[in-house]
Amino acid sequence: MSQLTRGVVSGARVESFDDLTQRVRRMAGGLDALGVRQGDCVSILMRNDIAFLEASYAVMMLGAYAVPINWHFKGEEVAYVLKDSDSRALIGHTDLLAAVARDLPDDVTLIAVPPPAEVAAAYHLSTVAPPPRAHDYEKWIAAQTPHDGPSRPAPQSMIYTSGTTGHPKGVKRSAPTPDQEKELDQVRATIYGLKPGIRTALPGPLYHSAPNSFGLRAGKVAEAVFLLPKFDPEELLALIAREKIDTMFMVPTMFIRLLKLPEEVRRKYDCSSIRHIIHAAAPCPADVKKAMIDWWGPVIYEFYGGTESGPVTFADSEDAIRKPGSVGRVSPGAEIRILDDNDRMLGRNQIGEIFSRMPCYPEFIYNKLPDKRREIDRDGFITCGDVGYIDDDGYVFICDRKRDMVISGGVNIYPAEIEAVLHAAPGVHDCAVFGVPDAEMGEALMAVVEPFAGKSVDIGAVRAHLMAHLANYKVPRAIEIHDKLPREDSGKIFKRRLRDPYWEKSGRTI
Repeated sequence: MSQLTRGVVSGARVESFDDLTQRVRRMAGGLDALGVRQGDCVSILMRNDIAFLEASYAVMMLGAYAVPINWHFKGEEVAYVLKDSDSRALIGHTDLLAAVARDLPDDVTLIAVPPPAEVAAAYHLSTVAPPPRAHDYEKWIAAQTPHDGPSRPAPQSMIYTSGTTGHPKGVKRSAPTPDQEKELDQVRATIYGLKPGIRTALPGPLYHSAPNSFGLRAGKVAEAVFLLPKFDPEELLALIAREKIDTMFMVPTMFIRLLKLPEEVRRKYDCSSIRHIIHAAAPCPADVKKAMIDWWGPVIYEFYGGTESGPVTFADSEDAIRKPGSVGRVSPGAEIRILDDNDRMLGRNQIGEIFSRMPCYPEFIYNKLPDKRREIDRDGFITCGDVGYIDDDGYVFICDRKRDMVISGGVNIYPAEIEAVLHAAPGVHDCAVFGVPDAEMGEALMAVVEPFAGKSVDIGAVRAHLMAHLANYKVPRAIEIHDKLPREDSGKIFKRRLRDPYWEKSGRTI
């Protein structure tokens, strides 16, 4: 028998799936005793940890909603999610609970999880006392009577989408019917590579939608699940080689960081075990994807979709080579329509807003915001706010987020097009383009550029590069240099943090 590790692994800790199940049952029993019922919510404020999976499964066992909260949130942001979701309990790492304790509602039960050694080391954490009213996680679990009732239909986690303005919205999806569950299993196997017996690592944060969905399903079917407290490119390669990892969900930023490793470092590790790498969440430059395929083989897959829609397109490595920049063709069972601003259907190669539906995904609402749900619906098709087109061969291309579109002097400008050119400018490592208020034109283009580490960028040279490749009206009026652009854990640039200060000063938001 192979000596490879089995179970759920984090750092030096290994928990067998049998032990995981027993702990989940105890935890479910404890949550039931707290009054958590089917359809209720329990929030989770943790970095990647075995306890994150335990808490999620226990909540799901009761037919309730696990609500992962971005652990970077400040106290007011955490309190908003707790209040909006009417969470009965908050399970979180001790230091995170302590940091936001004064903002937490008194009627929410707190359960404090001491950060394990590997998490503490990754984030340089010192020991912090829990809030006085918090239960100690291990003592609390040990005191509970295991849940012995039947598992109720389990909905997905209720993910709060970040959005560009205002408070986040909770995507509350119904539990799937038995027929939907069968179809979802096929989708998970085909698109995510989630098949019985896989060996997977989870390098992305579990509070994000796709890593959360992938991770919770992996814990049900995998032979081994390795939780990474923080992504480190060489450590991931070493894990792949040592434990024969074959399936993962990743984001393009991880690809870029892997490819930046020196060639001699990359050659040290055997990655031949990899069978299925699925990526999403942000656009992947065509040259980056090709480089990954050249390195790991035709095992790189991509989907497009959102928390609301599910994976409505799918591309394999052959698609990536054949149609660089595409997010693939419409997924099996999904439908896509491209609509103009008057909700008229557009033909092939015509750019419009992307609407989709995937019947195997259960219906959802925005928690307490039914009007917001109706706003994105057109005859049963919903939009994630993206603009794109379908070419003559049926491949879908994303041009931009509609909400990121800049309207200057009545002309629609798509920042993604400008950013693609900026990426090739001398010295530019990354960039963001967005609209800022302009008294005459309504909006003017602004670019913020991040140089390569230790390098400088000449704004004049960048502007000359843009003017050589773009119409003049697409060249940003202002270009700034920032040593580091703000990012979410998924790798996406936090464009809102760059854009909002300009609009706040103007007294308007659009």
